[in-house]
Amino acid sequence: MNSGRFVEVPSRMLPADTLNRLLAEFVTRQGYDTTDTGEGERGWIGEVSGQLERGELLIVHDLQTELTEVMTQEQWRAFGRQVADDEEEGDW
Repeated sequence: MNSGRFVEVPSRMLPADTLNRLLAEFVTRQGYDTTDTGEGERGWIGEVSGQLERGELLIVHDLQTELTEVMTQEQWRAFGRQVADDEEEGDW
């Protein structure tokens, strides 16, 4: 994978409101049931914030598309394999 294209962004470098919006997007995209925490989406944002601090999640910025995503470690590994395959096919 072209390591120059993707940059891991430490959560502490983001303004709190930006981080909360990224985590809210992640919660929504992952399909979390926001009714089961008693606090709605805010409860899940707190949960995934803890996962981010423990290194279970990471924030990745794509310099080519200028998109920033929160991903699980598993999603990151799968994404890395997919990008590597795509880049390999492009070398033909």
